[in-house]
Amino acid sequence: MKMHEINELSLEEIKQRLEDALEELSNLRFQKALGQLSNPLRLRIVRRDIARLKTVIREYELGIRKQTKSIEEKV
Repeated sequence: MKMHEINELSLEEIKQRLEDALEELSNLRFQKALGQLSNPLRLRIVRRDIARLKTVIREYELGIRKQTKSIEEKV
């Protein structure tokens, strides 16, 4: 997931994507332990996505990033 894709999401959507990515990372680690991981590069990609998502969430918490899109604009 690229930063421009994350920038288009609301805070709630970002948090949901983070939960999904953490679950995927857990599954990938389990597959790696069993020797069933078909694409080892996917581990790195998911870890970096998690870092990007956590960074954006922290920016919201610190007030560096503001939610500019209202619900009405999305509809």
